[in-house]
Amino acid sequence: MWEYTDKVKDHFLNPRNVGVIDNPDGVGEVGSLACGDALKLYFKLDENGRIKDAKFQTFGCASAIASSSALTEMIIGRTLEEVSNITNDDIAAYLGELPKEKMHCSVMGRDALEKAIAFYRGEKEKKVEGEIVCECFGVTDVEIKRAVTENNLSTIEDVTDFVKAGGGCGKCHEKIQEILDQIHGDVKPVKKKTAKLTNIQKIKLIEETMEREIKPALKKDGGNIELIDVDGNTVIVELRGTCASCSKSQITLKHYVESKLRELVSPDLIVEEVH
Repeated sequence: MWEYTDKVKDHFLNPRNVGVIDNPDGVGEVGSLACGDALKLYFKLDENGRIKDAKFQTFGCASAIASSSALTEMIIGRTLEEVSNITNDDIAAYLGELPKEKMHCSVMGRDALEKAIAFYRGEKEKKVEGEIVCECFGVTDVEIKRAVTENNLSTIEDVTDFVKAGGGCGKCHEKIQEILDQIHGDVKPVKKKTAKLTNIQKIKLIEETMEREIKPALKKDGGNIELIDVDGNTVIVELRGTCASCSKSQITLKHYVESKLRELVSPDLIVEEVH
């Protein structure tokens, strides 16, 4: 269950500086609608080279909105040299901390700021560096290494929290672990589920995972989910509350519910919504 600080709640419910700046001096866009998080950051400089205005547009959860809002407050009135040193930890600290599962939202803010500054300086957008490790979210080994090094990450779950890699199908877990081992100089075997579950065991584990991991998270945003049936590896569910009418319901199903069940129950599970 995620616990949000009062400051996170405030910036989510009353976000500052939402919108677009016409003819911005800097603009940076990161993420994508396909993976459930996207942010576009704009800033305008005054005659003294200080940021006089900053606005954002975001598509994402409460932490994404709060992190984006906080970032604009942090950079207004400061020079590019001053804000270029802002890290994702600074954004999280400004908000009084973020749940570790939501740290990728602060990373997204840091990345958008870097792109906006590069835009102002006329620097060409960097080509994707490194090798794609997580195909579900398009995360490279270079991005994972940076996150691990800057934030002293030690587990696959930590990496997922910060850059989303490993939060989908799970096929990249072994590669992520190899990167962690290279950086930390040790070997931690990737946990693999080898025992075959009976149908009764599978259903019970699905029910327990939904009650313990999934429902509390959805209820935080006024939603809920109910297990309707399990047909082989197909898990049939019904979204309720705000989730039932949310335009991002399919993203919630595939990139959160399905990925959690695949991680904690079986990598073969497919989640479908009842019709």
